[in-house]
Amino acid sequence: MIYEAYAFPMPDEKRVRVITDTDAANEGDDQFAITHTLLSPKFDNVAMVAAHFGTRNPHTMQDSYDELIRIFGKLGMDPEGVVVHGAPHALPNEETPVDSEGARTIIREAMKDDPRPLYVTFLGPLTDLASAYLLEPRIAGRLTAIWIGGGRYPAGAPEFNLGNDVNAVNVVMASGIDLWQVPKNVYEMMPVSMAELEYRVRPCGEIGRYLFDQLVACSLTEAARRSAFRTGETWVLGDSPAPGLILYEHRFEYDRIPAPRILPDMTYGPAPDPSRTIRVYRRVDSRLILEDMYCKLALFAAKTQSGKEGSK
Repeated sequence: MIYEAYAFPMPDEKRVRVITDTDAANEGDDQFAITHTLLSPKFDNVAMVAAHFGTRNPHTMQDSYDELIRIFGKLGMDPEGVVVHGAPHALPNEETPVDSEGARTIIREAMKDDPRPLYVTFLGPLTDLASAYLLEPRIAGRLTAIWIGGGRYPAGAPEFNLGNDVNAVNVVMASGIDLWQVPKNVYEMMPVSMAELEYRVRPCGEIGRYLFDQLVACSLTEAARRSAFRTGETWVLGDSPAPGLILYEHRFEYDRIPAPRILPDMTYGPAPDPSRTIRVYRRVDSRLILEDMYCKLALFAAKTQSGKEGSK
C-alpha cells in the first residue's frame, strides 16, 4: 500500500533500515513522526520500540506500546513482529543495562549482515540504545542514532527526554555510536498551528482525524493549559526531525563537536575524550519535513479511499 500511494520511484539501493524508539503516549507529537516514518517508502521499518517516559506511573512504556498498536490500526497496518516492548524504566547507573525486547532488537538488527544503512531514531530517552550498547558494544559503528533531546549548546539545560535517563545519555555519549543530536532549540523549529493541522491533516482519512483529535486532547490537558509555552493555537511537532533527517540529512546544518558529559543539572560538562565526536544540529528545514508529511498523508488517504471504493 505504501508504494502504491506514490507515482515516484523508490530505488532499492536508496532504501534504509529504520528502528523507531518512541515514548508514544507521552504527548501528541510522537504520533506525527511515527506516521511520517511508516508512510515513507525509503524506510524499511524493521521495528517500533515502545519507550518509557518518566516516573509519573509505572506503566508508561506499556502505554507507549498500546499507542503504537493504536496508530498501526488507524493506518490499517499489521503491528505483529514490528512493535516491541522497550525498557520499562531508566538505567539505574552507567554500568547496568535494562534488558528488553527493544534493546535486543537493536542488537540483532545492528549485527545483521545487511549492506543497507541502519538508522535508529529516539523520540524519547536513550535507555534502549544505552542498554543495547552495554549488552553488545560491537553495535558501535554499525548504526546511526538520531536523538531528539538535550538542551541548547554550549551550556545545556534541563530537557524532558534527557531528564528521563541521564545515565543512558552519558553511556551513549561515551560510546563509539554515530550520534546525531537534535537539541531543544532545534526541535522547537517545528511549530504548527491548530488551524493548519485541521486543514492539512484532519481530512486525511482515519489516521488524519486521529492525529488531529489526539493533539487537541493534549492541548486541553491541565499541564498544557498552565504552560506559558502552549498558546492555545499552536504546538511544536518536535519529534518530526527524526524521520526528516533520514529523508534529507541537512548536511550543512550541523556541527561536529566532542561529546560532552552530562552533569547532574543536565548542563554540558567538558568532553572526557575530545576525539569522540557527535553531530549536533543547529537548524532543520521545517517546510520540507512538514510538507513531506502532509503530502504523504493526503496521498495515502486518497489511495486508501480509492481502494475502498474499488472493493465495493
